[in-house]
Formats: sequence, structure tokens, C-alpha cells
Amino acid sequence: MPNFYPDMPTGLNDSITGAISSDGSPELNKHYTLPARTGVAVRLEAGQSLIVVNPTGTQVCDFWAFNPSNLYEYLSMSHCRTALASVVPTVGDILVSNARRSMLTLVRDTSPGVHDTVIAACDHARYQQLGCKEYHDNCTDNLRQALKSIGLEAKVIPDPFNLWMNVPITSAHRTKWAAPVSRPDDEIEFRAEVDVLVVMSACPQDVTPVNGENCAPSDLAYRVTLGGNA
Repeated sequence: MPNFYPDMPTGLNDSITGAISSDGSPELNKHYTLPARTGVAVRLEAGQSLIVVNPTGTQVCDFWAFNPSNLYEYLSMSHCRTALASVVPTVGDILVSNARRSMLTLVRDTSPGVHDTVIAACDHARYQQLGCKEYHDNCTDNLRQALKSIGLEAKVIPDPFNLWMNVPITSAHRTKWAAPVSRPDDEIEFRAEVDVLVVMSACPQDVTPVNGENCAPSDLAYRVTLGGNA
């Protein structure tokens, strides 16, 4: 049966115990590792910047942001596409919530800028469709667990901003799965325009080449600064 309960993980992994603090508040300028196949929740105050690093260059990051005072308000890909008149945000773009409120500004991107706003987060049902018989780590459960690890429960499962995910849209309006074109140690930086709760998942996809031609998920890294490049 599909899992229609936003707060209930279908299975568990280290995301449930991987909180960086009791409420997700980071140490500024500390370099954190997000292990492959897991998720984490990180609080940002308005004006702080989050830098996400792709050490291998091949790892996709499913990226969400929520209003920490109301988890029903979240970074919305459909509202971003409307506001930006584009399917891929670029440097200088402001990313908005489902209330059309500014949440984050994309201030720096050292990669070629290929990201995805179209594809839903992987979940248990998706891996079953791909032929997996047993439970498979997935970004949806990583989101649920990352929130639970800081005492919160998911109210909805928004479509993520899939950092470094390469999903070409063909002239026939079809999509296909391709390996990332990002490079080792590429970084993307977001400035919080308001207080936000970010959740990131180092996508566990190892069936399609989403995480590179060798289909091998790898670690991500991140740090939070007072703003500006660091």
C-alpha cells in the first residue's frame, strides 16, 4: 500500500539519529558532512548563508525549505517556476514559498548550473516500480526522519529543488535520466531572506544514473555562514 501519511517513514536509516543539534541549529562556519543516502535538517536565520558542496561532483541533493513556525508553508517549485518564468533557477534568483513569499536567494553556483525543479522526491513506491523487492532508502523518508530527529513532523511532502540533478527535457516534451554535469567540489550558496528550516537529502538513487553513470551515491558537505561567500 502507498504511504499517504506525510509524517510516517516507510523505513528508517541514520537520518533519524543524524541531527546536528536538538533543533537543527548549526555551528557557524563548521564544515558538516551529509553521509550518502541520508538526510538532515538545518535551521537558518534571515541573512545567513548555506553553502552546499558536491565533493564527488556526481551526487544529487534533494533540497527543501520550510517556514519553521508553520511547516505548511514551504519552498514551492511550481511557484518558483511561475515567479522566475524558468524551470531552473540561476544566480541572483529569489526562491519563493507556496505563499509566494521570498525564502532564499541563490547567490552563488560554481557548477554549470544544471539542476531540476520538475521531478518528485524518490520514495518507497518509486523503488518498487524500479524493481526493488526490499526496502530502499529514499529522499521522502529522509525528509520525514530529518524532521523527526529534531522533534518535528512533516505536514506535506513538497517537490524538492534537486541540486545538480540532470533531467533533460527533449523537444518532444519528454524527460530522461542523465548523469550530473557538476564537477568535484562544486558549490551552491543560498542566502536566507527569512528564518527557514532547510532539509537536505543525499539522494540514495542507485538504479538510474541520477548520481552518476556508476550509480553510486556519495557524501555531500555543507556549512552555514553569516552571509556572503566563505
